[in-house]
Amino acid sequence: MTDVEEELEHHRVALTGYCYRMLGSGFEAEDAVQETFVRAWRTYDPARGGLRAWLFHLATNVCFDMLRGPQRRARAMDLGPAATPGDALGEPLPESRWIQPVPDVRVLDPAELAVTRETVRLAFVAALQHLPPRQRAVLILRDVLKWSAAETATLLSTTVTSVNSALQRARAKLPPAAEADETVDESLLARYVSAFERYDVAALVSLLHEDATSSMPPFAWWLRGREHIRTVLTAAAASGDAPCAGSRLLPARANGSPAFGQYLNGEPFALVVLDVAGGRIASETTYLDPGLFPFFGLPMSFAAPLRTG
Repeated sequence: MTDVEEELEHHRVALTGYCYRMLGSGFEAEDAVQETFVRAWRTYDPARGGLRAWLFHLATNVCFDMLRGPQRRARAMDLGPAATPGDALGEPLPESRWIQPVPDVRVLDPAELAVTRETVRLAFVAALQHLPPRQRAVLILRDVLKWSAAETATLLSTTVTSVNSALQRARAKLPPAAEADETVDESLLARYVSAFERYDVAALVSLLHEDATSSMPPFAWWLRGREHIRTVLTAAAASGDAPCAGSRLLPARANGSPAFGQYLNGEPFALVVLDVAGGRIASETTYLDPGLFPFFGLPMSFAAPLRTG
């Protein structure tokens, strides 16, 4: 690896995190970073200033190009009201409609983990997608990455006044961030895994917040409330149509949150991402996409004995 390649790689995690917040997709963020590196190879001139500023300038332009379409990525909660038990799942929506999960290791610097974890949570990234791309970039650069107004103005080829105005408008549009525990009790996760693998509805529901949410991209169907979740899980068990019964889970990390690869019959089935607040599970997002497993370093088969503890 050349010195230039090493210097580019030094910025990969920060750039991927920036592009992920802009785009809402880990795969698209990595594509954007690769395109940024290609452009940097062709255009970087040390006389223009530091490499970091130039890389973020290029990455911003790449993201703006990728965001030219009118459609934004979202969570199920952004697409319509909560379902009630008995409602049909409906038709799956294309991958391009969804905020996609991303492995922590690809977007979070371990040295800044406590500061930046909340800024890649699914809810925060989904909220960012409501902002116009330019306001989105300003808010991420100023409030997440802590760039100065002058640095941000230079990167965006605009004025400090324009940056401050865009930041004020972006902050006004952004909803308050949902609370999440900075550290998660490992015993809570162990109880969740045990209950999930045994399909123990009572034990699972006992771990949920009263107003917990559950969603399953690519379906817009979602539930709010511990009792609605209990009703759906119980009905599935009673009918013998509980597709998650007998699942096995392997731990992962996604969006600053605990996550699990879910396997059925030893085959990858879904990636489950949890948000934990107040010592209970506040949301469960189940991505029914085995294609995410290689991205998260999860094996494509898993036949370990079922845990029952």
